[in-house]
Amino acid sequence: MNNYRYIAIEGNIGAGKTSLSKRIANDWSARLILEEFADNPFLPKFYEHPDRYAFPLELSFLSERFSQLKKEMQLNDLFSPKVIGDYMINKCQLFAKNNLQADEYELFIKVFQMVEPSLPKPDLLVYLYLPVDKLLANIKKRGREYEQKITGEYLEGIQQQYLTFIRQHPDMRVVVIETETLDFVQNDADYRSIQSILERSYPKGITRITRENISS
Repeated sequence: MNNYRYIAIEGNIGAGKTSLSKRIANDWSARLILEEFADNPFLPKFYEHPDRYAFPLELSFLSERFSQLKKEMQLNDLFSPKVIGDYMINKCQLFAKNNLQADEYELFIKVFQMVEPSLPKPDLLVYLYLPVDKLLANIKKRGREYEQKITGEYLEGIQQQYLTFIRQHPDMRVVVIETETLDFVQNDADYRSIQSILERSYPKGITRITRENISS
């Protein structure tokens, strides 16, 4: 098994990052950090009126994520030396860039740049790549009412923000896994394939795991 202490599993809305994070953390006896978004009062309002509520939503997410990661990453758990998270703090930057007007984003990024350096970077970033049509199907299947108005265009914008970020950070260890043909929630063999991928060691830069070499 690799020696990465902090692994962040990321992906677009509906990619399955939380489900995978929970199972990996359980199997590895790792400490699990899950994004706390269910009680955010601005989230349903944002999907109804994005122009009006985008800025307070992104600020509230930044505050919540920063506070959670700051607290969790300061813990020294001898019994759970690994940490698995279903998000990275840079997610705030990516969603803000996609959702905010230029002047709002300029203000937001000033705040973000004050808090981001104080948090540890993931030793490994895993990005679950899923096409937009599959994301929409997963969103519909899990049935969160406030998510049902999410459009394919919106998801495509978020996807491009993630991929641009990954390309712009060659100093990070990033594994991009194409998961279109995998069901790591219901299919145990598919899950084991993903688990095997996460157990390997990787150089800095982007490692792409395609459908063709998913089991190699």
